[in-house]
Amino acid sequence: MKFRAYIVEDSPTIRHNLIETLEELALVEAVGTAETEHESRRWLAQNEVWDLAIVDLFLREGSGLNVVEEVARKRRPGQRVIVLSNHATRDVRWRCAQLGADAVFDKSTEIEALVDYCRRQATPARATDPVAAAA
Repeated sequence: MKFRAYIVEDSPTIRHNLIETLEELALVEAVGTAETEHESRRWLAQNEVWDLAIVDLFLREGSGLNVVEEVARKRRPGQRVIVLSNHATRDVRWRCAQLGADAVFDKSTEIEALVDYCRRQATPARATDPVAAAA
């Protein structure tokens, strides 16, 4: 089963590479993207069919923190909000958790951890079912 991701990232190169990596390695399908806070808020208000929102903090316009806060408040059960940033300090991680983020990953050092997180979310039965995990 593919996991549907909405990606908020202002760098076209990073966004493209992230989508390719997640589609290839983590059973993730990108269902939408945005470069700004305004674009992401508009898309999320009109689209409920997503499983994972991946949000950068520093956007071309606006703040990813505002996106995280709004999405975390309005999401449906089972939807996850994660932050992917070059500024994943301890303070930033704490603030993101306070706003409702489920996880925070550093772009430069934690892409593999992000892929692992997405795999676990996309296949929750494998994580808890020893028979499925052995298959």
